[in-house]
Amino acid sequence: LTLFVNEELEIGKMGQQIQSQVQKGIDKTQREYYLREQLKAIQKELGVNEQGPSEIQELRERLEKKGLPEAAHKVADKEIEKISKMNPSSSEYTVSTNYLDWLLDMPWAESTRDMLDLKKAERVLNRHHYDLQKVKKRILEYLAVRKLNPSHKGPILCFVGPPGTGKTSLGRSIAQAMGRKFVRISLGGVRDEAEIRGHRRTYVGALPGRIIHGLKKAGSNNPVFMLDEVDKIGTDFRGDPASALLEVLDPEQNFSFSDHYLEVEFDLSRVMFITTANQLDTIPRPLLDRMEVLELPGYTEYEKVSIAKRFLIPRQVKEHGLSRSRVSLTKGTLERIIREYTREAGVRNLEREIGALCRGVARRIAGGEEGRFAITPDRVQEYLGHPRFSSDIEERTSVPGVATGMAWTPAGGDLLFVEATLMPGQKSLVLTGQLGEVMKESAQAALSYVRSKAKSLGIAEDFFKDNDLHIHVPAGAIPKDGPSAGVTILTALASLLTCRPIKSDVAMTGEVTLRGSVLPVGGIKEKVLAASRNGIKHIILPERNKNDLEEIPAEIRESLTFHLVKKMEDVLELALDTPVGPSCN
Repeated sequence: LTLFVNEELEIGKMGQQIQSQVQKGIDKTQREYYLREQLKAIQKELGVNEQGPSEIQELRERLEKKGLPEAAHKVADKEIEKISKMNPSSSEYTVSTNYLDWLLDMPWAESTRDMLDLKKAERVLNRHHYDLQKVKKRILEYLAVRKLNPSHKGPILCFVGPPGTGKTSLGRSIAQAMGRKFVRISLGGVRDEAEIRGHRRTYVGALPGRIIHGLKKAGSNNPVFMLDEVDKIGTDFRGDPASALLEVLDPEQNFSFSDHYLEVEFDLSRVMFITTANQLDTIPRPLLDRMEVLELPGYTEYEKVSIAKRFLIPRQVKEHGLSRSRVSLTKGTLERIIREYTREAGVRNLEREIGALCRGVARRIAGGEEGRFAITPDRVQEYLGHPRFSSDIEERTSVPGVATGMAWTPAGGDLLFVEATLMPGQKSLVLTGQLGEVMKESAQAALSYVRSKAKSLGIAEDFFKDNDLHIHVPAGAIPKDGPSAGVTILTALASLLTCRPIKSDVAMTGEVTLRGSVLPVGGIKEKVLAASRNGIKHIILPERNKNDLEEIPAEIRESLTFHLVKKMEDVLELALDTPVGPSCN
């Protein structure tokens, strides 16, 4: 009996406890409801609601005025309905109002009108940029197509070239020429996919990605959108931003771009995307396939002088508080700065050196000196110090075994010296200079060719029997690779073994086979410009690179002599000078 009574008592006690908790909850809810009703009554008596609409009413009015697409309108209406039933002090309320602000601030229907006057657009492009005819031609073609077909989808242009050639600033000029807003974001070092697509709203502090940020900042749905340094995107555990860009940069997909934060499709097809890169190798192939590549090669000396006169000098003179009437730089001064103080494909360092000249003049004027300051070539060293670069080609190639090649780098073309020497040893080939695998294989192929053709080249057939060969490419701290040095390595070996030095004004490039055929290589324009900057007069190229000569500026083509070759025999005949003697090694 006691057992049954205790069970009944426990059940009754538990029921009473639950009833008490429910009553407390009801009392608390009723109390909050009563207080809110009192607050509303007090606000009504004070006339607070009459002074301005509530936040909910304001959001509804903004929604009606905005004219959102049907899908976005439904989402916004549902969200407003949701927050109207929330307590304003709750954290969810703030998240929802922030989301609605983003949704209502986006330029769903706002756009700028394209300036389709081609002559005016051409004048704008010419005023801000010297040369770059291929890029300007492409922009004017795009405007012409837009004029004939307004529904034409925007292209995805990719400007590729060395640093300092004007890729980023070209984007602003394009936006100005078209009469569009300009947005620029830098992708260098970006490793998080959320930077492109945004964070989902379940995360604390979630925000849209940079694409949506840029469009909101522009305030129009058809800006010129520049994605800078697209070749420097990284990848880690947070995702792959380059893969996220595949949808953004595809005109067949980006009309329905969905950001993780907004979760509403936004049409990007009217946006003109422009990307910039220093090299194409690091850009994923699917992403590169979606872009139209326009190359911006390095500038010639003549172009650099013209750019300095038209853009760099006026800008630096103004920035340093000077006037053109007080300071002047002659053409000879600019040429000396370009040759002896800068060695680059672009003009960034040239502008720095001009700035250094202006600082020197500014100091003298601030010190009380009067008159006009004309900086002649003789006075450059007074302001900039000793020259940093000198042409030592003739000195380096005056002995057999040293050949001058041409290399392509992400910062433009450069000259590449190859040195070879012979010493007593045990029939081995030593390669130094931080060479890659492909370059090492080119050296081995060159040695095999020389050994197989020793008799016809006038070399002792057993020259390798009791000797070691050492091939070195100076600037050992810089990694070097690629097949284009094959011709240079073979010529250096032939020069060493025949005791015939290589002509000092000759540079060469090309891949070589075991049979002595010369195969085509890339980067011809950059290589030729580098050779021209260093005083080379004769250039040996593979015959199949003949069409690449059309891209080289006319003034450079006229100042150089090009020799197109098919076989190594032709290269050696052109490059080797008269023998210096029988015992040159």
